[in-house]
Amino acid sequence: MDLSQNNLSGEIPIYFETFGSLHTLNLSFNNLEGPVPKGGVFANLNDVFMQGNKKLCGGSPMLHLPLCKDLSSKRKRTPYILGVVIPITTIVIVTLVCVAIILMKKRTEPKGTIINHSFRHFDKLSYNDLYKATDGFSSTNLVGSGTFGFVYKGQLKFEARNVAIKVFRLDRNGAPNNFFAECEALKNIRHRNLIRVISLCLTFDPSGNEFKALILEFRSNGNLESWIHPKVYSQSPQKRLSLGSRIRIAVDIAAALDYLHNRCTPSLVHCVLKPSNVLLDDEMVACLSDFGLAKFLHNDIISLDYSSSSAGLRGSIGYIAPEYGLGCKVSTEGDVYSFGIIVLEMITGKRPTDEIFKDGMNLHSLVESAFPHQMNDILEPTLTTYHEGEEPNHDVLEIQTCAIQLAKLALLCTEPSPKDRPTIDDVYAEIISINDKYCALIN
Repeated sequence: MDLSQNNLSGEIPIYFETFGSLHTLNLSFNNLEGPVPKGGVFANLNDVFMQGNKKLCGGSPMLHLPLCKDLSSKRKRTPYILGVVIPITTIVIVTLVCVAIILMKKRTEPKGTIINHSFRHFDKLSYNDLYKATDGFSSTNLVGSGTFGFVYKGQLKFEARNVAIKVFRLDRNGAPNNFFAECEALKNIRHRNLIRVISLCLTFDPSGNEFKALILEFRSNGNLESWIHPKVYSQSPQKRLSLGSRIRIAVDIAAALDYLHNRCTPSLVHCVLKPSNVLLDDEMVACLSDFGLAKFLHNDIISLDYSSSSAGLRGSIGYIAPEYGLGCKVSTEGDVYSFGIIVLEMITGKRPTDEIFKDGMNLHSLVESAFPHQMNDILEPTLTTYHEGEEPNHDVLEIQTCAIQLAKLALLCTEPSPKDRPTIDDVYAEIISINDKYCALIN
């Protein structure tokens, strides 16, 4: 505590000896007088400074102060109280109150707010900045929506390129936790096949409601779901994916998962991998997004909490590993299963929730029943034809062997038992091999 040069007068309060948290005290250049206490901070001469107080006496012999005279019967107490006790006590109380407020704020602050320092952010993004960037959150700039929020395309004055602005619907149960979980998951990961967070915004809207948003890279070709099922997205231009494009997208997804499972410490499990969470840029490079339910694999590996995450999981039925429904712990094998379902969907054009799947049949069993000799019957029709000059003068059957190998790998990934599934590093290596074979066939 530094009380130097404050024109303090009177005696040093004896109760300063009892302040256990007081490690350093500077009382230099005041008008203090009377005896110097000997206990507490005053016992260590390296921690107390009293130069410039000529009327002090007593204390430790090492201070070389004169002995004190008995002035207690003559000294007036009022100047002492007004000159020393009240000012010092006031300073101590104010200091303690400030410390208490800071500690209370840290305790009540939602986990994850410290992540502001982990992101490269603009010159203070405000609600008004995002409002202007999206033309008032106009529906014409709405590019996606989900359980916990809306995604808008926007143009910020600080950024030359378009950005994606994910605004969280904080009235939804679990949305605030989803926001902070996504920030926590994304703040330290860097990979070309993972969506990059540019900045974030935590503020209040004009009505005084809490407002949270993530500013992400904008991927101009939308999500994988709109490319696998283009007829559903009638307002989109005609979309068509060649077998080569599907293989390369699968390579990108596997690369991202290999990074999350094997290069992150601790490992990170996405948990809700599905086509709508796979975004494509203008060169059709895929990246994973939506990490709001992602889980780090610590020593105390946790189960996927259906009670708190049910809203977010509802749209992922068919992609979530079956063992999660039985209360099994989150694992990397769960992501491998989701990856396998996406690959099966890409080569068949059928969703895992398609109405044809009933009476025990599912996407895995459909492909398994046709593998390998009846695969032509279930392959997405565009995979058996050439287009855009990508596969000229080559045997269709030879090209289709790559689709069959892809199906074989996806079937292994979607085995009902987690222990029967390959690890993502083996999956990644195999799918690179399939891609190399495909490239050799068409070149």
